[in-house]
Amino acid sequence: MVKLANNDSSASKRYNILVYLFILFVVVVAGYIRIRLLNLPLERDEGEYAYIGQLLLKGFPPFAYVYNMKLPGVSIMYAIFMLVLGQTPSAIHFGLLLVNGFCVFLVYLLSLRLFDRNTAIICGACYTILSLSWSVLGFVAHATHFVVLFTLAGLILLLRALEKRHILFLFISGLSFGIAFIMKQHAALFIIFAFIYLLWRNRVNFIQHKTRAMGDYAIFIFAVIIPYMLIVLWMREAGVFDKFWFWTVQYAREYRSTPSISKGIWLFYEQLCLLFYEQRYLWSLAIVGIVSGSVLLIKKGGFDTDRPFIFGLLLSSLLSMCPGFYFRDHYFVLILPAVSLMIGSAVFLARRLLVSLKYGVHLQFIPLLLVFITIMFGVIHEINYLFKFNTSELSHYIYGADPFIESVKIAQYIKTHSSPGDQIAVIGSEPEIYFYADRLSATGYIYMYGLKEDHPYAKRMQKEMFQEIESSVPKFIIIDSEAMTWLELNSQENFFWNWVLKFSRDYDLVGVIDLIDFNTTRYLWENEAKGYKPISNVYFNVYKRIDGAQHRNRTQEFPLLK
Repeated sequence: MVKLANNDSSASKRYNILVYLFILFVVVVAGYIRIRLLNLPLERDEGEYAYIGQLLLKGFPPFAYVYNMKLPGVSIMYAIFMLVLGQTPSAIHFGLLLVNGFCVFLVYLLSLRLFDRNTAIICGACYTILSLSWSVLGFVAHATHFVVLFTLAGLILLLRALEKRHILFLFISGLSFGIAFIMKQHAALFIIFAFIYLLWRNRVNFIQHKTRAMGDYAIFIFAVIIPYMLIVLWMREAGVFDKFWFWTVQYAREYRSTPSISKGIWLFYEQLCLLFYEQRYLWSLAIVGIVSGSVLLIKKGGFDTDRPFIFGLLLSSLLSMCPGFYFRDHYFVLILPAVSLMIGSAVFLARRLLVSLKYGVHLQFIPLLLVFITIMFGVIHEINYLFKFNTSELSHYIYGADPFIESVKIAQYIKTHSSPGDQIAVIGSEPEIYFYADRLSATGYIYMYGLKEDHPYAKRMQKEMFQEIESSVPKFIIIDSEAMTWLELNSQENFFWNWVLKFSRDYDLVGVIDLIDFNTTRYLWENEAKGYKPISNVYFNVYKRIDGAQHRNRTQEFPLLK
């Protein structure tokens, strides 16, 4: 850890007081905003994790009623939140508040090992604001927040283990990285960085004590794979290993929606522009930190902190976003700890330079004041999101026509008009409906994306979805307009379109939800829904099974389904 010499104790005391007031202000503001947004409707990823977490609390294992490429780590975290706090969006977002708070504290602890205490506090404050910005969807409980939590814990424990030569710390560090991996597979890049850093730090010890060094490597790797192996054993014991393996390995390997490298670079550029636009001043400070730190890394001009660690973390953070070349907004949460360290390095170096001047001890407040001003400008720029919009307005402001608010009311109708044992089917990609309705899905395909893409398993998956719906005889079927368009486009595959048309023999239209614009949604139920022609291109049709209707197996009518 690098410390600054205090040439003027009274000036240093004033500086310390200002730093503490600064972090207090940031934490209070961020806490208020997160509490204000606790009841924000769940978006799709949150709905997926919440639904799987709900199933876990009922005793159903992952991949029994939901199919996806994601490992179940985040869903387990959601289940813990809901077990303790209740099955509501507020409980999930309060869990995110706690996770983010721990991440801020871990950023502080990590920075404390690299700089001085005041700089570490500034790093924590910068992470608090950056991870709240709507440009990274910081208010949404995405998997990236959980990856950051366990990655930071793993890094701090790894540094501690190397410092104290303590095997237990090394083991728990590996375990933390392994847990980060089951939160999201992108954490593999952080694991690679941690192992390379371990090799580098152990290079002298490896020559002198080869057996001990090899033992360290083995313990770390063993600890990393434990969480994944426990998931594998759980899936085998639960009887869903084949589904688990198909979706997380076989299908993931054939996933064809990955953009080209050139398209990926363009997506990265677009998202980076959005990030810079929303928090341009903090990101400018980060760039200053990267440039100045890089110069000192090359020149070794007395900057005696752990430079390989800082820049290794920055590189692995950037690479962790690259699998798939999507660069979605919330993926950038993965680089925020490294960015915060870079801002800290810029502040640290500036203060160090000022203190070295003749009257610089009285100018050392300038970098802190600069950070405070940049944060205030960022908060003012996002003032509508942070302070003005209510949760409904914010959902429409961020997601446009995505029906996250409407899903709540659709689910309420279904829950009121069905029994806990009934199943429902959403032919669309709104898994949050299952969670809100607290009803079992009639099919494991809670998203339609994979069924529409060009890959070897598409036909098989399409047939399997309709077979599952047929055999489950759901009480309600909800079809969104996007799915209707897809079915029409694929009408040459007769079994899709004909199936949708012919199931109406057994189902009545009982609801139409028409999203006319961001501020207007029409909800028509029962008799009002019959004969209504939607005005917008975004709408839902809700069908209820006719009481007493006899079940007909459509797979017999359409041989392609067999």
